[in-house]
Amino acid sequence: MTPNIKQLVEFYKTPLGRVTRALLLEKIKKLSADVSDKRVLGIGYATPYLRFTLEPAELVLALMPPRQGIMHWPPNSSSGPPNSSSGPPNSPSICVLSDLLEMPLPDSSMDLIIAVHAFEHVSDSEELMRELWRIAAPNAELIVIVPRRSGLWAQIDNTPFGFGNPFSKPQLESLLQNHSFEVLEWKNALYLPPSQSSLLLKSKRIFENVAPIFGASFAGAMCVKAKKKLFPAIARRQRAKRLIKMPVLKPQTARIGKSLK
Repeated sequence: MTPNIKQLVEFYKTPLGRVTRALLLEKIKKLSADVSDKRVLGIGYATPYLRFTLEPAELVLALMPPRQGIMHWPPNSSSGPPNSSSGPPNSPSICVLSDLLEMPLPDSSMDLIIAVHAFEHVSDSEELMRELWRIAAPNAELIVIVPRRSGLWAQIDNTPFGFGNPFSKPQLESLLQNHSFEVLEWKNALYLPPSQSSLLLKSKRIFENVAPIFGASFAGAMCVKAKKKLFPAIARRQRAKRLIKMPVLKPQTARIGKSLK
């Protein structure tokens, strides 16, 4: 099951959603480093984590899958009170509705790709990796956020991380390496329980700083940074063309039935 755009938007408006965004955004910023003059692509539902790229980057796009749905982002500042995610008045949307396995982008066109709420929902993660390798520029970087299989967040469905197929670290590492992406750095996040309790949310720093001592298996999400290798390990699958025979339809005059007496 894939959360729709309304469910995702509503989650990130909640206290837990705002804390989730803040914690993951810290990891993404550290992993992405300097995005100046880069062409940035977000896939899945990455818009809550793209705001910091809008000004320094050369180009920012967000692809959202049809099953999830799409929204206008960044929102116009004239349509409501100003906030950190608002754009200038009448700003165009950077979001595009697209099949993530057939992205409408040229080869080697993106310098940084950020995937959030994406990998766990695609029907074919290997085909997604081939497509990401195709659109990634030489030495492009890929940042992936996925729910950790052993984490509490993947076991409870009150957040978007409780849907789809979670990953273990060996699974995600193999997926990246087998499709010509060199893993550069790992970070774990979301050690706090997925609860709307104000007491737990106020203690988020305690969880994030102390819980890692007891092991990474307590983390709710994994953040990995990988770099594109020069040559693909697996060639992209060629889709077979299907020939569908359609009957030839000739126009016919309408039959006039006998009137009832």
